[in-house]
Amino acid sequence: MPECYEKLKKIRIKHNYSYEDMSKKLGINKSFYWQLENKKRKLYYDMAIKIAAIFHVKPDKLFY
Repeated sequence: MPECYEKLKKIRIKHNYSYEDMSKKLGINKSFYWQLENKKRKLYYDMAIKIAAIFHVKPDKLFY
């Protein structure tokens, strides 16, 4: 699963979203999102679904 964090970072950058952009879209604070992307917090499936929806992909494609 570690490569999923790299995929997440790459797709975020590809869409020109900052940490702050993502946090606003997800309704969480910026540091919480940063911690998710940098493996400081566990990524739960419900959050994976929300993140995948932002990029219009299935969670499995992005995270597995």
